[in-house]
Amino acid sequence: MEEIINILNIDGKVLVKDLSSRFNVTEDCIRKDLKTLEKEGRIKRTYGGAVLKRRSANNYDIVNRKAVNIEPKRQIAKKAFDIIKDRETIFLDISTTNILLAELLAASDRKITVITNMIDIVKTFSNNNTIEVICVGGIFNKNLDGFIGSTAIENIMKYKVDKAFVGSCGVNMYDKSVTTFDVEDGNTKKAIINSSKETYLVMDNGKFYFDGVYKFADIYDIDAIITEETPEKNICKILMGNNIGII
Repeated sequence: MEEIINILNIDGKVLVKDLSSRFNVTEDCIRKDLKTLEKEGRIKRTYGGAVLKRRSANNYDIVNRKAVNIEPKRQIAKKAFDIIKDRETIFLDISTTNILLAELLAASDRKITVITNMIDIVKTFSNNNTIEVICVGGIFNKNLDGFIGSTAIENIMKYKVDKAFVGSCGVNMYDKSVTTFDVEDGNTKKAIINSSKETYLVMDNGKFYFDGVYKFADIYDIDAIITEETPEKNICKILMGNNIGII
């Protein structure tokens, strides 16, 4: 049955007759496996086959998100820190992982420019003398602790950055979408991607199996995904097939 899940992760849907031929078993045997997987809540059966059942990400505010998956976020932040070079200009998007990345940068002697639209990230550099910090203004969203919307987008478009580190609440390998919850946050993220020479998603592995409500990018818009550990083989295969790095 795990092989069926692997196929679903790659193709998004399966047909009973195709699985029967592929595994050289009867269609009734395949239907039985699909019924079991549906009872486990992993798939949704359709006429003649099944689709992968994905979960909707929880829309927590910034305070609650800071307390979730702290150790994986620290690992991701360290990996991101390691690829930032002196004299670069980087953009740190609204992301609790990026707060941890900012803390690593603030404690270092890196000589870089940081552009951000997140208040917590700006505060992190208050005692650092080697990093120039630029805060992008706009409409302040208290739940996100950052600036989003048309004014923020207009300001972001004035810059060209070497690397952008962007947060997401979900990546769907079937339809190749990168999602978030808030439309204005998503449009702001899109502007950040368009202003960057290289774009990195900073996200834990679990987000490969969740979806937000607003698509702000295709995975083709991303240069690499920074996550705490190597994803499942089928996910790696899709990413590498689309020339998207895994860090």
